[in-house]
Amino acid sequence: MQWEGAPVSADVQQFQVDLRGVVDLLSRHIYSSPRVYLRELLQNARDAITARREVDGGGGRIRITPLTAENGEFVLRDDGVGLTASEVADLLATVGRSSKRDIFDLPRSDYLGQFGIGLLSCFMVADTIVIRSRSAKGGASVEWTGSADGTFQVSEIDEELPIGTSVHLVPRFDADELLRPAAVHELATTFGEFLPVRVTVDAPGGDVDITRDPPFLDPADDLEAAVVYGRDMLGAAPLDVIELAESATGTRGLAYVLPYAPPPGARQATRMYLGRMLLSERVDDVLPDWAFFVRAVVDSTGLAPTASRESLVEDAALERVREQLGAGIRRWVLELGLREPHRLAQFVAVHEVGLKSLVRHDEELARFITRWLTVETTHGTMRIGDLVERYPHIRYAQSVDEFRQVAGISPADEVLVNGGYLYDADLIRMLPELHPHVSVEQVDVTGELDRLDPPPLDDRDAAVALEARAGAVLAASDCSVVVRSIDRPDLAGLYVADPEVLRAIDRGRTKGVTGALWGGVLDRIDRTLSTAREDDLRARLCLNWSNRVVRALVRVQDDAVFARTVQLLYIQALLAGHHPLGDADRALMTSALSDLVSLSAGLEGDSIPFGDAH
Repeated sequence: MQWEGAPVSADVQQFQVDLRGVVDLLSRHIYSSPRVYLRELLQNARDAITARREVDGGGGRIRITPLTAENGEFVLRDDGVGLTASEVADLLATVGRSSKRDIFDLPRSDYLGQFGIGLLSCFMVADTIVIRSRSAKGGASVEWTGSADGTFQVSEIDEELPIGTSVHLVPRFDADELLRPAAVHELATTFGEFLPVRVTVDAPGGDVDITRDPPFLDPADDLEAAVVYGRDMLGAAPLDVIELAESATGTRGLAYVLPYAPPPGARQATRMYLGRMLLSERVDDVLPDWAFFVRAVVDSTGLAPTASRESLVEDAALERVREQLGAGIRRWVLELGLREPHRLAQFVAVHEVGLKSLVRHDEELARFITRWLTVETTHGTMRIGDLVERYPHIRYAQSVDEFRQVAGISPADEVLVNGGYLYDADLIRMLPELHPHVSVEQVDVTGELDRLDPPPLDDRDAAVALEARAGAVLAASDCSVVVRSIDRPDLAGLYVADPEVLRAIDRGRTKGVTGALWGGVLDRIDRTLSTAREDDLRARLCLNWSNRVVRALVRVQDDAVFARTVQLLYIQALLAGHHPLGDADRALMTSALSDLVSLSAGLEGDSIPFGDAH
């Protein structure tokens, strides 16, 4: 069938493509929902108005009449450039190709190509489509009627229509609601709220104006409106508003800094407009992956949409936009740190876990944000920037338990970082890459204990005797005793246990409350480990020779007083190290306190003999 230059007639014609197959392809594989029919019609109308302005400077309004019981059809009218008879022939040649694939190879930037795809999308909601048009270039009015059965008619009509185009839809049985007032108003607002032409929807009380100025394109004109828009989008007031721009593609918008931490693993999502027409509520490739802490709204005139007009083509233009918008967000972080460090601290406090997670894999983010992140140290919570400036050598413990134990014996002139919190150990390990002058060292409990000095040579015999005597007291608690000199006179004792010992203790507690099957599994684990490390699977109470209570213990002759004091030092060390007390530990603490009170009051008969302490 030859359309180019053919006379327009009212004869019934047949599409040269399988129309039902094309509509099925549209609804199942191209568009996410039949709701997009109205977006396609609005886009066609907007393009027609743009084209008319180039012809005679006129046009600028789109009017929508929803389906009602009274009118029986949905109508969308525009005062754009309209179609001539020859353009209708070209359009039918375009949509009348023999291949489904060819239809989606059409250049969407071409007016007729765009119009053709928009026309086909209407078959997702309508059984019959009627298009009436009169061109601003002159000529007769034209009417095209297409049916879902694959037939169409074209004719010139005598009626002198206003310049522009009207699309009339008779709904399919399953799409009736999408053409009615409630859905039409919602869809028109969603897709066309910020179009640079006037869009109105007919209502019983008169026309309802849909369009308004986009508050995210010129925030300086009305910053309050921009903030209100962000609050509506986030559901809460944003921490800050960042202007975004990339001039080469005409891309502009705002990034709203989230006032709450997003769910773990959440990616940033951008509300994307093309030429102020909504593309999608959630486009995830406009900003860098690391910008999870913002939600952006962006409009562009230079980025290319995919065939569905629901996402963007991944090309060099999009890559440049992503790079430039990311640079704008990075610049905000740096400037905030210089101008308002307290606000940057607030931002980091909200998003710190997510930032720590990302900097491990994103070198770009790591280089400008790591210095603001914080870690727990033996000198309090510190920013990484301050940490690397003050300490060229940084020591860290892999777990919270190890940190608590080692912190008690760490030299005051050194710094120890708690690497037990989520991502903190990874963060410390990568510091030499970011700050070449910094070195890091992982410490463990056993190694730190070996670093401690034994008591002076003159006191060595007394210390060894104290170790043996106190060790006998705590034998039933599976805790040995060592005596070392720690430069902290206020510290009497330190409970020391490497991670494997702590896990063994936890297994022992679990066996006491679990069933036979699980208890048997834990027994087998304990037997395997005890065979390999029988001598090592014990905790140690490290008594500080610099503490006067410990030194006084050497002179205590009364075995009962000595035993109860050692037991209380053991309990005190457990509590100081934030270790949970088991039932036996609590009973030991109660009996030791009771016995010491009895002994101090001279009630010898009420005390428990040393040999019965456990």
